[in-house]
Amino acid sequence: MNHLIYIVMDSCRYDSCQRAHTPNIDRLGPVERRYSYASWTSPSHYAMLMGMVPHTNPPGVFASEVYKGEFKRWVDRLAITGLSFKTFVPELSLPKVLKNNGYSTIARMSLPVLNPYTLLSRDFDDYRLMDNHNDFAGMVREIIFPGNQPRFYFLNLGETHYPYMLAGDDLPHISGVHGVLKDLANGSTRTSGNQAFFPEEEMRRLHDQQIRCVEYIDRLLGELYARCPSNTWFIVTADHGELFGEDGYFGHGPIMHEKCFEVPFVEGLRP
Repeated sequence: MNHLIYIVMDSCRYDSCQRAHTPNIDRLGPVERRYSYASWTSPSHYAMLMGMVPHTNPPGVFASEVYKGEFKRWVDRLAITGLSFKTFVPELSLPKVLKNNGYSTIARMSLPVLNPYTLLSRDFDDYRLMDNHNDFAGMVREIIFPGNQPRFYFLNLGETHYPYMLAGDDLPHISGVHGVLKDLANGSTRTSGNQAFFPEEEMRRLHDQQIRCVEYIDRLLGELYARCPSNTWFIVTADHGELFGEDGYFGHGPIMHEKCFEVPFVEGLRP
C-alpha cells in the first residue's frame, strides 16, 4: 500500500500556480486546471474528505460517470484493490476508508474554520489546528513514517490564503468568515463596509504575493520529498480559487465566478 500526502494550498488560483516557479511541484507531473466543488474552504474540504478530488468538468458525459471515475482512481493512488464507491458508503469518508485499510490518519489544518470541533475531524486519529496559520514548515518537520503502518497526511496550507503572509510582508487585511463571526461574537462594530475597494494596482500586488507564496510552498515541498518513502503518493491541489478584481470581485465564498472555482491539481508518486 502507498502512503498518501494530500496537500491543499488554500485559496490558490490555477493561474497563480502556473505563473509561479515550481520545480518541485512539476516533478510530480503536469499541473492540470480543475474545478472545486465549492467556492470556500469548509464545504470544499468536506467534499475532498468524502473522496472527491477537484473535478475535470468534462462535457457530454453523465455526472454519475465522473463520480464513479473519481472513486475508482483511489485504487491506483493507494495500490489497494477493490476500492469503489461502495467502499466509501455509508460514511462517505476518505479517512474512514483508509483507517479500515490499516492507515494511520493525520490532519494538520491552518484555517480556523477547519478546527478540531468540526465534523471534518471525526475519522482522523490525529487532527490539529496549527498555532500559526502559515506554518507549512512546521508541518514538514512533524511528518514521520515509523514502523510498517501506512500513513495518510492531510495538510491544509494557509500561506496561499489571503492575506498571503510571509515573514516581513505588510499587506492590507480583510477578514474572512471566521474573522467576521469572531467580531460579531465579541460585539465588535468593526466593519469593512466603508473601506474603499482595492485599486487595480493593489489587486496586482496581492495576486503577485499569492504567486510568491506558491513558490515558498514549492521550496518546502522539496524538503518534504526527502522525508518520505518512495511509495508515497502525493496530491497537491487547492480548495477553491480567488478573485483579484476580475469583473469587480475580490476574494472568494459568496462569489459565482470561474476564477473562484478554478484550481491547480497534480498527483503522483514521490519523485
